[in-house]
Parts: sequence; C-alpha cells; structure tokens
Amino acid sequence: MLVKERMTSPVLTITPDVSIQDALARMHHDKVRRYPVVDKHGKLIGIVTEGDLLNAKPSEATTLSVWEITALLNKITVERVMCAKVITTTEDCPIEEAARIMADNEISSLPVMRDKSLVGMITETDIFHIMLELMGGRTPGVRLTVEVLNKPGKLYEIAGIIQKLGGDILGLAAILGSRAETRIFTIKVVGIELDALRKAVGSAAEQIVDIRETKIS
Repeated sequence: MLVKERMTSPVLTITPDVSIQDALARMHHDKVRRYPVVDKHGKLIGIVTEGDLLNAKPSEATTLSVWEITALLNKITVERVMCAKVITTTEDCPIEEAARIMADNEISSLPVMRDKSLVGMITETDIFHIMLELMGGRTPGVRLTVEVLNKPGKLYEIAGIIQKLGGDILGLAAILGSRAETRIFTIKVVGIELDALRKAVGSAAEQIVDIRETKIS
C-alpha cells in the first residue's frame, strides 16, 4: 500500500497572510486540524496546525478586553506561527514508511509532493483507518494473539490450522516477541468458535497471549 492510495487530494491550503483568527474559523468550518501553507504561486512554504494557532492566542489570565484580543489576533498572521521546516513525503512512499517518518519526528501529518508540487496530505487519522483494516477492526470475530518461535513456516502452520477448521483470516499483525527467538502474531478470524480455535492452535504456539470474541457496537 502506497501513500497515493490513502492520501487526501486535493488538499485544503492556506496562505501566509491570513490572520490566525480567520485561520481558526476556516479550520472549524472545514473540520481539519492543519493546513499546508502555500505562497501565491502555490509553492509549499510551511504547515500550520490548530495547536499553533491556539498557542498564539493570549492566555485566559490576560487583562486585555475581548475587543483588544480580537484586534490583536487579527494582526497576527499564519506566517508568524507556522512551521517553515516541513517534512514531506511522495506519492510512491510505502504507507509504513510514512508512518515511521511521522512517529520518528513526532508529527501528525505529511504533505505529499510530486516533484515540487503539493498533491496530497497523509495524516495520523489515515494511518489509524489503515490499522483498523489490517486488523479487521470493523468486523466481529475471534481475535487471537499467539507467541511462536521465530522460524520459517510458523505463520503458515497456524494459517493452515485455521483453514482446516473452516475459518477465514480477516486481519493479521506481527510484532517482536517477549524473547529474541519469538514473534507475536495477532490474527482476526471468522467462522470458528473461540474454544475450538484455542484448542487447535495451542500446540503450535509457545503460548496463547490472548483470545477473545470481538463485537462491533
């Protein structure tokens, strides 16, 4: 899965001369929490978040009147509070690489570039939706988490057990195990009763970490 398959495009943008008061109003209207900032030629020059705008407002302890605060906010522009050092990605970047960039840099979004043109935006919310799909998070079933020896064929073995029981795998994730020689798999399964799955998989796993029925409310 690549960024271009899940990015938002076209992108809502803002210009640096807009006041933070107007920028906040636009965010609330557009139901977004960030804007790429572009110049008059459409070139990306920064990014501004709802937090940047709110942090620029006077604290509630200020002695300024409402009218004075409004006048002040109308003078402060996006250019003064935006982040000018923008980390970007490209359309052909793998989703997991985009997620790694966001996590490593502690940011919540990445503008997507094609050469020097802004063509999209990928956000942490997009990543959450992808995670839901990968884990079968919107479908009821049995959620099985097992720790197995990290050797070739183990996942195939467990998948084979599920197949023999007439089950279907809707989601799968793998992480490092509690020991260097193990891995932990979380598998979302439908078509098998919980107790039958627990009994069948037990012999193939080092341990069943968790098994439960999941329901969607």
